[in-house]
Amino acid sequence: MSEIQDFIRKTVTDHPVVLFMKGTAQFPQCGFSGRAIQILKACGVKQLITVNVLEDEEVRNGIKTFSNWPTIPQLYVKGEFIGGADIMGEMSESGELKTLLDEAGATA
Repeated sequence: MSEIQDFIRKTVTDHPVVLFMKGTAQFPQCGFSGRAIQILKACGVKQLITVNVLEDEEVRNGIKTFSNWPTIPQLYVKGEFIGGADIMGEMSESGELKTLLDEAGATA
């Protein structure tokens, strides 16, 4: 197990909601990451940790291996991989994402 995989595992298990994204919540650096942040805000998320994968190529590649998912952003709730922006959008529309976030204690 590499240090990067350990870092990712620790990050997603230590925090209720983690978004691996390009850029930051304040300054997303791709459209999908921006959409992911908007979806989370619309769900009322107050406890959110973001990891900017553009700051570390090892993390950017490592998260794809960790989740076996090829794209960024990636949302984790209570240590479980949820999906990217499209899946988040679908889950938000159905109300499923808000329920998950409420159960994780991440909303106001």
